[in-house]
Amino acid sequence: MNVNHWTLPNGATCVVADIEQSTLTCIDFWCKGGSLYEMKDEEGIAHFLEHMIFKGSKSLKEGEFDLRIESLGGSSNAATGLDDVHYHVLLPPEKVEEGLKLLLELLLFPKIEPDAFEMEKEVVLEEIAQSIEQPDEIIYMKLLKECLTPHRYSKPILGNEKTIKKITPEQMKLFHKNHYVGKNCSLCIAGELPKEIFSIVNNSKLNELKAISEETIKSKKTTFNIGYKNETIPRLEGGRILKAWKLPPAKEQILILGAEIAATMLCEGKNSFIVKKLREEKRIIESIDIDLQILEEGGLILLDVSCPEENIKTAESEINFILKELAEGLVADKDLERAKKLVINNIYFGLELSTQITSILGNQCLWGRHQPILQSVEDISYWTTSRLKKLIFPLFNPKSAFTLIAEPEK
Repeated sequence: MNVNHWTLPNGATCVVADIEQSTLTCIDFWCKGGSLYEMKDEEGIAHFLEHMIFKGSKSLKEGEFDLRIESLGGSSNAATGLDDVHYHVLLPPEKVEEGLKLLLELLLFPKIEPDAFEMEKEVVLEEIAQSIEQPDEIIYMKLLKECLTPHRYSKPILGNEKTIKKITPEQMKLFHKNHYVGKNCSLCIAGELPKEIFSIVNNSKLNELKAISEETIKSKKTTFNIGYKNETIPRLEGGRILKAWKLPPAKEQILILGAEIAATMLCEGKNSFIVKKLREEKRIIESIDIDLQILEEGGLILLDVSCPEENIKTAESEINFILKELAEGLVADKDLERAKKLVINNIYFGLELSTQITSILGNQCLWGRHQPILQSVEDISYWTTSRLKKLIFPLFNPKSAFTLIAEPEK
């Protein structure tokens, strides 16, 4: 796979990855316009804007973009995150130039007309109403609020009913104007590429993004609140134990790789420490998962356990004991090698599709973290049991966590 990076005069960054004989090519546009950049009383505007962008542009009627992409044999999607937002189209290689033209027209020149705006506002409000009825979403948002307040990351990406109702088309147009600018945006294309791909990108409307002298100012680094709380959750089935720890910022790629190895030791597979003892042997939990929420200003390690209500106290005690053993570095070399192999496998599994490759390369390009796409495979040899004990295992100390115990509402 041949990867090339370059920067346009307006500051927009570009990366293309040529994958010979790839069935479909992905075009992925990234912007530093996630919910992190929302101001007070703007909560949810980034996600709302994602909706409105698909409602048409200056030269594309509502619904026309989807119809034309589908006529090319393609599909489209988008996602708003805490740090950024991205939009991608997946289509046959020979349709890349036309697909890029359509995508940029949609993204750079959204109409945001009052009638469509009010109609889509109702869609977003319904999405919020549905999310706050979901037990998993309730638990997750309570955890973020408890451990990350007052940082922007503690706020829901969807916003809330109060803020969404007050957002105006003028506010949204200003948000788009301020954030969808050269230095805040990246374009990534991966798959089988036309020979003239550099000319296609360099002569595209990507050049029409406004050039600014500095990137959008972000908020301060995250603070992390250690604590413990019990909650009752409507419609929850069974008990839940959630623990969160502070994870280094996304730029600390080596440390995040180490945390992934530790998480794999704890929870991935029947031979992982917690699964083996609590699910396979003692049978006191139903499931357990550790997720690394990698964020630019400092992320989270999230542990989520499902178990019968009557087992909550016992399960938490057992988990804390295993975590204390981990913090003391009581890990055999065979456990480390097993975890490394699983992490490497996951890296390769995450590179099978052009959409997966653009997701990785596009994010790296947006945040200025250029490195070979398989750099993590090379870096994994850095991690020894002694380095993990010194740098990573202390991150999982139960005394450094925020713990949320959730039980069904009676």
